[in-house]
Amino acid sequence: QVQLVESGGGLVQAGGSLRLSCAASGTFFSFKALAWHRQAPGKQRELVAAISSDSTTNYADSVKGRFTISRDNAKNTVYLQMNSLKPEDTAVYSCSLGPWGGHTYWGQGTQVTVSS
Repeated sequence: QVQLVESGGGLVQAGGSLRLSCAASGTFFSFKALAWHRQAPGKQRELVAAISSDSTTNYADSVKGRFTISRDNAKNTVYLQMNSLKPEDTAVYSCSLGPWGGHTYWGQGTQVTVSS
């Protein structure tokens, strides 16, 4: 059974940084693509960043230059380093795992709140 567990969310002031982690189990992690998504209250969920099995990355325009996605296959973990955070980054952040462009498995999400 595939499980994804996020951690690292919290409350931070605007301009600050957070690093989210998503640990996976029950799957051949190194062969899968991973992604981070976010959903703010009253808004649709959006793809924030994705990383393929060969570490090709893709970012939403709103986070380019501020967020960095990375993966550690030895630890079955994907990270999202978030710098220069803005109040509009406030959302529940979730990770997903699956084929590139697909999101088969999901974590439960972690809250990120950026105060102004």
